Amino acid sequence: MRVLVVEDHVRLADSVARVLRREGMAVDVAHEGTGALERAVEVEYDVVVLDRDLPGVSGDEVCRRLMGEPLRTRVLMLTAAGTIADRVQGLTIGADDYLPKPFAYPELVARIRALGRRSQPAVPPVLVRGDLVLDPARRVATRAGTPLPLNPKELAVLEYLLTAQGRVVSAEELLERVWDEATDPFTTTVKATMNRLRSKLGEPPVIETVPRAGYRI
Repeated sequence: MRVLVVEDHVRLADSVARVLRREGMAVDVAHEGTGALERAVEVEYDVVVLDRDLPGVSGDEVCRRLMGEPLRTRVLMLTAAGTIADRVQGLTIGADDYLPKPFAYPELVARIRALGRRSQPAVPPVLVRGDLVLDPARRVATRAGTPLPLNPKELAVLEYLLTAQGRVVSAEELLERVWDEATDPFTTTVKATMNRLRSKLGEPPVIETVPRAGYRI
């Protein structure tokens, strides 16, 4: 899942990004509205976590402009104003969900995952392919009933390949959807991660390399 966190409080933005990355999400950060809009047009995010009280271009205006674009991006609006009227107004301008501050990180993660599922074609909550099972919400993968020691990025790659349902996924697509903007586009990190993932998945192999095209399960 690719997420954009838009929050002018740098420490809070960094804290949110750190939590989401631990959950295997690819996270970019913007601290003001103009930068957020530029990123959201360049990269089609699954979810934008949007502070309503931004300086300059407000969170409300960012949300309105995003709703005017042909994007599948879902918007989770954050604000210190948590009255019913505030929530109604936020949802009225186009936000898909609304979470008042202060919030609990487990709830934030759960809401982002729920919105992320809505931004994609419908997939089951637990992904199964043969004896391979992945529960994205619990961040647990097993093969033939044996837990797999996958790190967050390996889990994210496996989840993306499983949700592709046999479609060939290019290395470029994986880099865009699973890694954030800080990643060097010429890096070999996709290949290295895929090699580790294959090793941990064991035999018989479940990930196929399609020459000059990419990977599929």
